[in-house]
Amino acid sequence: MALHLVKLCVGCDSVEDLQDWVERRLAEMRRNGEAAEQRHTTRMAPKRAEELLDGGSLYWVIRGNIQVRQRLLDIRPFTDGEGTPRCHLVLEPVLVQTAWQPRRAFQGWRYLPAADAPSDAGAEGGGFADLPAALGRELAELGLL
Repeated sequence: MALHLVKLCVGCDSVEDLQDWVERRLAEMRRNGEAAEQRHTTRMAPKRAEELLDGGSLYWVIRGNIQVRQRLLDIRPFTDGEGTPRCHLVLEPVLVQTAWQPRRAFQGWRYLPAADAPSDAGAEGGGFADLPAALGRELAELGLL
């Protein structure tokens, strides 16, 4: 069974913000002649990498709710120019909206067992993925999603 990660999506107010950031970053990499792949840099490398790469995803918390996920493609530990260990989480640049699941703020990332991961949007037949983003946020803040 796959293991996932959950992480706060700092600086994004919506799934659309995250999608825009991913698209801009990939376009910038192409312009610079780099391999266009989405990488998220973390300070610590997950110790359970093998489980994460067996179908795992990174679930993003946006405005207090898990709202979207991206499939993990690779985990690449490295040392930066100052000698600090870091890690690139290589992500599929496709955002899959999920059922919203409330999460309190935390630092870094957390493991998320598959049994606790929210289902993909539309998988349960709720149809909330078709709601305008602002309405979805308001309903979630009221505890209705």
